Amino acid sequence: MGVGADCGFYEFKRQLAYKCEWYGSQLVIADRFYPSSQICSHCGHQQKMPLNVRTYNCANCGFETDRDFNAAVNLENYVNK
Repeated sequence: MGVGADCGFYEFKRQLAYKCEWYGSQLVIADRFYPSSQICSHCGHQQKMPLNVRTYNCANCGFETDRDFNAAVNLENYVNK
């Protein structure tokens, strides 16, 4: 990724922060290494997930869901910590 691409993300983040402030919203940015797709959104168990695996199957509680949906729920819960 070149410098121009980084500036694009910086500008997006800056605009998002501005809009959140304007509308009274809260902007929460998760750590880039937060393992949202590796944590079971049902029981909290963490397990490795290869990128090609699209369904999350929890080895602890048996919960099964779409990998991206599982990650989205975990990111929603990240906000509420």
